[in-house]
Amino acid sequence: MVMAEKQILVSIVFVLLLFVFSSSASHHHAVSEEEEADRISSLPGQPKVSFQQFSGYVTVNKAVGRALFYWLTEAVHDPLSKPLVVWLNGGPGCSSVAYGASEEIGPFRINKTASGLYLNKFSWNTVANLLFLETPAGVGFSYSNRSSDLLDTGDVRTAMDSLEFLLGWMNRFPRYKHREVYLTGESYAGHYVPQLAGEITMYNKRSKHPINLKGFMVGNAVTDNYYDNLGTVTYWWSHAMISDKTYQQLVNTCDFRRQKESDECESLYSYAMDQEFGNIDQYNIYSPPCNNSDGSTSTRHTIRLPHHPHKVFRQISGYDPCTEKYAEIYYNRPDVQKELHANVTKIPYKWTACSEVLNRNWNDSDVSVLPIYREMLASGLRIWVFSGDVDSVVPVTATRYSLANLKLAAKIPWYPWYVKKQVGGWTEVYEGLTFATVRGAGHEVPLFKPRAALQLFKSFLKGDPLPRS
Repeated sequence: MVMAEKQILVSIVFVLLLFVFSSSASHHHAVSEEEEADRISSLPGQPKVSFQQFSGYVTVNKAVGRALFYWLTEAVHDPLSKPLVVWLNGGPGCSSVAYGASEEIGPFRINKTASGLYLNKFSWNTVANLLFLETPAGVGFSYSNRSSDLLDTGDVRTAMDSLEFLLGWMNRFPRYKHREVYLTGESYAGHYVPQLAGEITMYNKRSKHPINLKGFMVGNAVTDNYYDNLGTVTYWWSHAMISDKTYQQLVNTCDFRRQKESDECESLYSYAMDQEFGNIDQYNIYSPPCNNSDGSTSTRHTIRLPHHPHKVFRQISGYDPCTEKYAEIYYNRPDVQKELHANVTKIPYKWTACSEVLNRNWNDSDVSVLPIYREMLASGLRIWVFSGDVDSVVPVTATRYSLANLKLAAKIPWYPWYVKKQVGGWTEVYEGLTFATVRGAGHEVPLFKPRAALQLFKSFLKGDPLPRS
C-alpha cells in the first residue's frame, strides 16, 4: 500500500513538474515569438558577425496606423551585461539608418557599388547594444496610414511617439526592460534627445515600471534659436567664410530669436552662401564636396534647419563625400528590405536618407531646449554635449553660446584630451554636464573621426572625464 501511494505521489509530482515546465516554456516561447520574427539572419552582402541583429516595426498609434522602424545591433561581447543606447538622427526628417547606422556608429559600411557591406572597426556596438530609430513617421521606413500626418508633425508628436515606441519595443524585448538606457544623437536630434529624456522622466514618475534612463549625449546639436544663429554667423566670420561687411549686416539686420526671418535677412543669408562661401561642404568646411561625373557638385537634400531661417544644401560629408548615395541604392533593394522586414506596407515612395516633405512641413519646434536641460540636470541625468569643430551648420560656437547660458560651475577646467597620443579635442567638465570638442570633425563626428568618437562614447558610458594623455 505504502509503495503504491509512493508511486502515485511520484506520478503526481512528475505531472506537476511537467505542467510547470511546459507552461513556462510556452510562456517563454510566446514572449520571444515576436522578437524572433524580427531577427535578421544576414543582410545581403554582409560579412559574418558574432552579434545578433533585429529590425522591424513598432506601432505607436493603432487608430491611424502609425509605426516606427528600428534596427537593433547587439553588442559584440556579452550583450546581456551592456547598456541599451538609442541613436537618433535629425533633419528634421533624416534617417538614423542612413546616417547613424550606415556611416557613423553602426557595425557596417556600404561599399561603393552598394553591392554589399564591410565592417566598421570603430562601431559603438563594440561596447553597447545599439538601437537605431527612424523617427517620426515619414522618416526612412517609418510610416503612417494617415497621410496628413506627414504634413503636420513636429517636436511634440516626435517625443510622444518615440516614448510609445520604446515602451512597445521593451515589451517585445523584455530582456532590455531593466537595462541602463542612454539616448544619443546629433544635429536636430539636439531637440529629439532632450525632449525624449523629458517624456521618459515624466512617464517614470507615474509608472510602476520605469525606464532605467541614465543619461544622454548629443553632438553638433540644435539647442537654442538665438544662440545657434548668433554662433553660426560668428563661426562663418571667424573662419573667413564671409566678409566683415556681410557679418555686420547679418548681426544688425536679423532678429536671431525669430523662427522665420524677414525677407531682408533671408537675402543676406542667400548672398553669403551664393557669393561668399564658394563651392564647399558646409558640414565640413575643409573636406571636398561630392562631385558628379560631369564635374558639378551634388547639392543634396535642401534641408531646412529650423534654427536657420534659410536653406542649407545638404552636401554629403565624409572621407568619401558620396556615402549617402550608396545608402539610397542599398536600402531601396528589395532583397535588403525583405531581410530588414522593412516596407511591409509597400510605402508609395522611395526610401530616402532625408524626407523633404517632413522637413518642409515641420510645424512645432522648441525655440530653446535649454529649459529641458535645466530640468534634466536637476533630475541627475548624465549629460554630455560634443562638437565637431569644422562644422559650419551647427558649429561649436553656437553650442558654446548655448551652454554658457546654463551658467554651470566648472568642476574640471578646460584641457586638451587625447586619443592615440594626439589631441582629440578640448573639454571642460561642469557640474552635471561635460562639454567636449572633436578636433577636425565635421557635422557627423563619428564619420570624420571614428576613433576619437569611440573614445568619447566609452568615456561617456563610464562617466569618466576624457583622457588627458
